[in-house]
Amino acid sequence: MVLPQRPTRRLDDSQAGIAEAASLLVQGGLVAIPTETVYGLAADATSGAAVAGIYAAKERPSFNPLIAHLPDLDAARRQGLFDANALALARAFWPGPLTLVVPVSIGCTVSDLARAGLDSVALRVPSHPVARAVLRSAGRPIAAPSANRSGRISATSAAHVLADLDGRIDAVLDGGPTEIGVESTIVACLNGAPRLLRPGGVPRTAIEGVIGRTLVLEGPAGAAPISPGLLASHYAPSAQVRLDAVAPNPGEAWLGFGPGATELAPSEAALNLSPRGDLTEAAANLFGYLRRLDEAGRATIAVAPIPMHGLGEAINDRLRRAAAPR
Repeated sequence: MVLPQRPTRRLDDSQAGIAEAASLLVQGGLVAIPTETVYGLAADATSGAAVAGIYAAKERPSFNPLIAHLPDLDAARRQGLFDANALALARAFWPGPLTLVVPVSIGCTVSDLARAGLDSVALRVPSHPVARAVLRSAGRPIAAPSANRSGRISATSAAHVLADLDGRIDAVLDGGPTEIGVESTIVACLNGAPRLLRPGGVPRTAIEGVIGRTLVLEGPAGAAPISPGLLASHYAPSAQVRLDAVAPNPGEAWLGFGPGATELAPSEAALNLSPRGDLTEAAANLFGYLRRLDEAGRATIAVAPIPMHGLGEAINDRLRRAAAPR
């Protein structure tokens, strides 16, 4: 796969921009598109060559599978086999920030490369109207991992995409800032009880309420993850990340949370995810603020403790991966 050798085009989210994005995807191109979670680097999931372009642009390990995005549940059921739990979850949370890992169907068209050679497939129906319009226009499963270099901070705006991928992809479809700001929750429905593989935009308690049982969160996978987002070191800035900090040490950047956190480090290298302690606001700000603090050039970013309830579980998951040894 030869990466584009020209500046990445910036498309607006008009009907013409959406049609152009879909046309590029059908032709095997790479287009970053907005979703309600983060921007995704989209390519035709049925084309091994197009999927290889994602891996090349992101410099992503080829053993890490990709999520295939579909416009609706009917389209998703043509790609994967849904048991009763998977169907209940899809009906409860789709369209929305939930990914289901299910066995492949006989007629699955998602490429082996996108599935990392596995007999399962990760599927999602996003709720973002621009993403759904692109999917309907393209008329095929679209692979769309986060639109950033592999292991780096996920993109929550078109500007973030261009900071990492300008000149490496064909276009970015600018739909403004993302709403949720952390990736989708991933649940595996394979051979028995559902398993929580990655916390995300749908809280664990909401999923447990649908299936009527407790979910166990699996740790980072080893040599062959069955789902995206399971590498131990992921979402990482260039700076080291120090978690659960009461306050920054001299010379550290500071990512605070809650009332009073900003006053602990009144400098240009200090940001507060949510001065009012709102986890939804914190999730939306997380990746953008990590990027801004990384650009300050400090060796370490100290991060205040984040509560573990609701979206806090997903935020803490991303922060642990950002802080993991590399």
